[in-house]
Amino acid sequence: MMYLAAEEAQSPLLPVWPEIVIGLICFGIIFFVFSKKLLPVINKALEERREAIEGGIEKAEAAQTEAQSVLEQYKAQLAEARHEAARLRQEAQEQGAVIIQEMKAEGQRQREEIIAAGHAQIEADRKAAASALRQDVGKLATDLAGKLVGESLQDHARQSGTVDRFLDELEAKAEAAR
Repeated sequence: MMYLAAEEAQSPLLPVWPEIVIGLICFGIIFFVFSKKLLPVINKALEERREAIEGGIEKAEAAQTEAQSVLEQYKAQLAEARHEAARLRQEAQEQGAVIIQEMKAEGQRQREEIIAAGHAQIEADRKAAASALRQDVGKLATDLAGKLVGESLQDHARQSGTVDRFLDELEAKAEAAR
């Protein structure tokens, strides 16, 4: 009961000194254990996490820089490929124009050869026809002259003489008609 009487005499607002000392000793022990054992582990985990985050950011920045570099290389290669394609297209158009000109020239040459060959063939045919016609006209004229004159003109000398005479008469009639 004495203890109760002592308690009643003390004010509730004032702390009890033995409890404060025991509390401070326990707090010190806990603080010491936390600062020596738990705090380094927590700091180490936080440091690792900070390094991982910073390393991740650095890696992301490096990856972004590399991606930008690759994108620039890709754009450069694409521009070069487009330039090369345009150059090849231009060369193809130029070669096509040259080939068309060559083909036109070859076609013109072949056309001229065909026309020349046609003219030569026509001239040869005309000469052959004229020769055949002269022979036929000469034969017909000789036959006709032979019938008119009443003599046979089978002999070549006679034929020539008769044809010459006939042609001379025709020329004379033609000159008189003028």
